[in-house]
Amino acid sequence: MSNWMATAIAFSNIALIKYWGNYDSSLRIPSNSSISMNLDGLYSRTRVTFTTERDMDGFILNGLPVGDAALQRVHNLLDRVRQLAGVWMYAEVESRNNFPTGAGLASSASGFAALTLAASRAAGLELGESDLSRLARLSSGSACRSIPGGFVEWQAGEDDKSSYAFSIASPEHWELIDCIAIVSQAHKPISSFEGHVLADTSPLQPARVADANRRLEICRRAILERDFDALAQVVELDSNLMHAVIMTSTPLLQYWQPATLEVMRAVTDWRREGFPACYTIDAGPNVHVICLHSWANQIADRLSQISGVSEVLTAHPGGSAHIVSDVDAADF
Repeated sequence: MSNWMATAIAFSNIALIKYWGNYDSSLRIPSNSSISMNLDGLYSRTRVTFTTERDMDGFILNGLPVGDAALQRVHNLLDRVRQLAGVWMYAEVESRNNFPTGAGLASSASGFAALTLAASRAAGLELGESDLSRLARLSSGSACRSIPGGFVEWQAGEDDKSSYAFSIASPEHWELIDCIAIVSQAHKPISSFEGHVLADTSPLQPARVADANRRLEICRRAILERDFDALAQVVELDSNLMHAVIMTSTPLLQYWQPATLEVMRAVTDWRREGFPACYTIDAGPNVHVICLHSWANQIADRLSQISGVSEVLTAHPGGSAHIVSDVDAADF
């Protein structure tokens, strides 16, 4: 018997400038570049064991066996790793998210980033950050942003080599807090993976993409200069543009719930009152409210009082994907 094993942790991320739609779907090269912030405390922990005892890959997520399309995506990534490493054993993959899965909180980003790092290390590969980011991108586009740490830019590029993510600022650069208003923990009926395919059916997608570089520049500058007012305006605009595309796709998609709108309205009212807070929403109903650290407790308290908000999670900027010891990762 031969076993090769490694365990990795990767953080979820929240896109400040969104990824929605692909220039090349087969390689998951996006229609536009994007910027995100990793979320410390919201993570996937994944253990990969290559073993001669298996006759097929297996995948356990949050304690339950997973098959069908999800297992196929895992198998495809493992095949790429096997090809790079020259290792032809099958693998047992065990993964657990410490936050709601499939609810618009980027669980696929953290999950596939952790899987990429754990699988490559278990197979004996020592890949650099850009190579890990490229490899993660092939399974889940936003996973490439959960490989580097802190504030991250995903350069769209035009081919496999040029499309990868890198840090533009460390987690310590700016003490922003993401207060996440949970309005639903249910698995969304249409995944982001499916939604990206529909993006080009919206008549608004060309306009969103055409203006993306301008918004990207504003967002990058706002982060580097710690300019919250500029950040708030461009983040909300970009989120609204993505959801306008989502709601005008064919067939129509609609991720928002009544409480989603209540939170959006409240946050814009609070900012008029002087609270440094802005909203952004990924492909799901839950609302990320970005604010300055010194205001986080007040914002979280206000969010928890809104009807329909069941819970408020808070997260600082998070670090890069990393390997952990077997002792640290014993509980799956």
